[in-house]
Amino acid sequence: MSRTKMITYKGLNIFYMDFSNAKTQQEVAQIIEESIAYIRQQPGHSVSAITNMENMYFNNEVKNDFLHFLKGNKPYIKISSVFGMSGLARILFNGLMKITGRDVRSFENMTDAQEFLLK
Repeated sequence: MSRTKMITYKGLNIFYMDFSNAKTQQEVAQIIEESIAYIRQQPGHSVSAITNMENMYFNNEVKNDFLHFLKGNKPYIKISSVFGMSGLARILFNGLMKITGRDVRSFENMTDAQEFLLK
């Protein structure tokens, strides 16, 4: 079953990545690969993306996978947000933002994350 899809929110097409409840590094890596297959085929700075990270498994390998994922996606992403991160994941995520130079905003819920993408 695919963990990525296109959704529409208030007329905006959004690429949705669902990492929620991913329990292993392999599962996270599979979702990353699925996401790369779509994102990196799009025109530059054209993708509005939202990521669900609720209850996602996170370790050093996953952090490294996300580091490469975020760096590689930078030329394709117009705006991006995430939601559902726990305290530790949010701390690691903020560190990744500094390393990659990306501006991905974190929110408590999907509605707030979607509203941000409309700006």
